Amino acid sequence: MQSIPLLLVDAGTGNLHSVYHTLQQLNSEVTISNNPDDLIHADRVVLPGVGAFAHFMDGLRQRALDQAILEFIKSGKPMLGICVGMQALFESSDEMGYCAGLGLLKGTVKRFSKTPGFKIPHTGWNQLWYDPNLPMLKHIIPGEYAYFNHSYFCTTHEPGLQTVETDYCIRFTSAVCRENLFAVQFHPEKSQKVGLSILNNFLTWDGNS
Repeated sequence: MQSIPLLLVDAGTGNLHSVYHTLQQLNSEVTISNNPDDLIHADRVVLPGVGAFAHFMDGLRQRALDQAILEFIKSGKPMLGICVGMQALFESSDEMGYCAGLGLLKGTVKRFSKTPGFKIPHTGWNQLWYDPNLPMLKHIIPGEYAYFNHSYFCTTHEPGLQTVETDYCIRFTSAVCRENLFAVQFHPEKSQKVGLSILNNFLTWDGNS
């Protein structure tokens, strides 16, 4: 089978068109697939997710995409997780009760606590704070804005994990990078110039963080 330059994983739980069309704007050849065999032949993978964590994980497991994703990561090729696609990389979530994730990263997914002056879900533009040496964030200045829409956030305790942080109720992890894996809580496809820069960085990234 011929290699797939860029595969967009379809877990069956959300609308992929916004991510798909944004990647096409960057002159990328994109394939949408829910077939785990296609991941073997992909050069790089985007894992987008919306909605509830448990429904997303069920969608992955019913299609055997969970094991295919784990194998893809082992290959060393680049992968980008978006929103619930980032959360799924962690050990578990307490959304709708306990639900196990892929366990690629140590940590859990928790709901924002009710805080006076802050609305949940966290929706709209907010700033990104990070080490400017991250290759996936080149051409982006710390403090620039990205678009968020979420009620749950990732708590990490992974040694050596490079992180991006954002302030809302608390300072939370809004992106992570480890080796060939990069994942964001915000929506790059809705983040205008900043989002396009991140996606373009991913399309040229060799998977070395």
